[in-house]
Amino acid sequence: MTLPRWPLLALALAGCGSSPDAGTTSQIASGERIFRRCTACHTIGQYAGDTDGPNLYGVMGGPIGERRTRFSYTAGLKSLGGNWDAKRMDAWLTNPRSMVPGTTMAFAGLPDSKDRADVIAYLSTQGP
Repeated sequence: MTLPRWPLLALALAGCGSSPDAGTTSQIASGERIFRRCTACHTIGQYAGDTDGPNLYGVMGGPIGERRTRFSYTAGLKSLGGNWDAKRMDAWLTNPRSMVPGTTMAFAGLPDSKDRADVIAYLSTQGP
């Protein structure tokens, strides 16, 4: 199985300062473990539906605030425009309310940059 190149790009842009071999299977596995916290509100399967939060399959590289047409995104998130890349996802995972005041996402954020880079690496493997 060939892994996508996203994990290495995610690490570089997230600025976590990890070793050059980051983006490896172990980083992705760590991201998957950390992502389990997110499953309280999000699904990740290709054909899974939305729950309290949108399904995150294919989120990396996808448009912000409009990717899941059946999900009701907040006006603040919709107003960001652009696509989810590692830098924007890192800011979001750091503190969603700081990035988008008025967001309905109750998650306080991941303070550890390595945890964020690992989650981004994992999310980057979950999509086309």
